[in-house]
Amino acid sequence: MCERHGGKKPSSRNWQGPFRKTPGRLFGLGFIRFYQLTFSSLIGQSCRHLPTCSEYGYEAIARHGLWAGGFLTLFRVGRCGPGGTHGFDPVPETLDPDWRWYTPWRYFHAGRRSHASQ
Repeated sequence: MCERHGGKKPSSRNWQGPFRKTPGRLFGLGFIRFYQLTFSSLIGQSCRHLPTCSEYGYEAIARHGLWAGGFLTLFRVGRCGPGGTHGFDPVPETLDPDWRWYTPWRYFHAGRRSHASQ
C-alpha cells in the first residue's frame, strides 16, 4: 500500500489540491481533461518532463487561473519540444508579484527559474 496517501491510491493523475472554482478555471481544466481523455492517447507518451505537460497545465490553471496558468502551460509545451528542457519541472507555488496580467511573456521565466535553482 502507498503510505503517502494513507493507503489509498490517488483517484486521478491530476493535481487534487484546493482551488477556487471560477468559470475560467473550470473551462481550462475541462479543456485539458478533454485533451487527456481523447487526443493524448493518440499522440502517445512523448513528454520529456515530469509531471507531463497536460498534468502541468491542469495544475497551473488550477493554482494560478486561466490566464497565468494558460501562459505557463504554453511556455512549458514550448520547452518540451526538440532542443528543449527535460526532467522534473514543477508548477511554481507562487508567481512573482512583478508579473502582471498584461506582461504574459514574463511567465516564460518560471520554468527557467525552477531549473536554475536545482
